[in-house]
Amino acid sequence: MTTSVLQAPPTRIHRPDVAVMERTTADELPSIQELWPSFERLVGLRGRKMYGRADVEANTYTACTPVKDDDRPEELGLTTGVLPGGWYLRGNLTGEPPGLFGKIGPGMAELEGAGPVDHSRPLVEFYRRNDVIELWVPVFPA
Repeated sequence: MTTSVLQAPPTRIHRPDVAVMERTTADELPSIQELWPSFERLVGLRGRKMYGRADVEANTYTACTPVKDDDRPEELGLTTGVLPGGWYLRGNLTGEPPGLFGKIGPGMAELEGAGPVDHSRPLVEFYRRNDVIELWVPVFPA
């Protein structure tokens, strides 16, 4: 029996579409590690929700944050997009960085193994706190 990296059994959630400002890179660890610090400096962390979006088919990874009324993404050199809504299977990871980040891949794999994945939407990481990450794997309506 394999030990779970998730803190509890996965739950199903439904999320609305969210307009975001974003920056995309290759879905490769060195590129992702380079992307996050520069993205966080541009948008700031105070009062921000931070998401990572992985498009498995396109092999891209996007750091994103919801657009606020006073944001000027174009002045920051960022594009705008949508964090797709719909049904997701959610799992929670806890721990201290950087070790916490090493749990993301196994956690996503665990969630993907729990049911049929909707490959038309990306995998999502929601950075709830410094030491808590929610993983969302898109699934079909029940």
